[in-house]
Amino acid sequence: MNHDSYDNTYIGGILNSVKTIAMVGASANDVRPSYFVLKYLLAKGFSVFPINPGQAGKEILGRMTYARLADIPEPIDMVDIFRAPAAVPGIVDQALLLDPLPKVIWMQLGVRHDEAAARAEAAGIKVVMNRCPKIEYGKLSGEIGWTGVNSGVLSSKKPLMRQGFQSFGVRQK
Repeated sequence: MNHDSYDNTYIGGILNSVKTIAMVGASANDVRPSYFVLKYLLAKGFSVFPINPGQAGKEILGRMTYARLADIPEPIDMVDIFRAPAAVPGIVDQALLLDPLPKVIWMQLGVRHDEAAARAEAAGIKVVMNRCPKIEYGKLSGEIGWTGVNSGVLSSKKPLMRQGFQSFGVRQK
């Protein structure tokens, strides 16, 4: 797959199918990007498991933090990597040992590792690199457009409302 650009249907399909996310590199520091991405994803109804060995056993935003992927007590749909590119191969190795395998390996803005991505894809896992699920969700749901950023997605359709929390939802084409 070409990881230089992604079709909105590919990203939207991922965001609509994922329910549980392991965030590797989650921070308890409320000024770190991983903290507010975690907060945003929780607010949108995703079940997010912070992964941070230094915070293991403690809570971040009310969610128990784990030291490694294998410690999470339930199946994970997506592994969101908030670590330097050099850490990606080891994280992908951990993900490939999970049973069942996650559906998606997502690497945050500035994070790309083509060899690790190829290994994940060979195992049937979708891969996204150098993107942020918070930004992509906001763009595809139309929320970013409301805050003055041109999302490139225009629709006269009424926003989707989900049970239990406020969400525009990612629009299907």
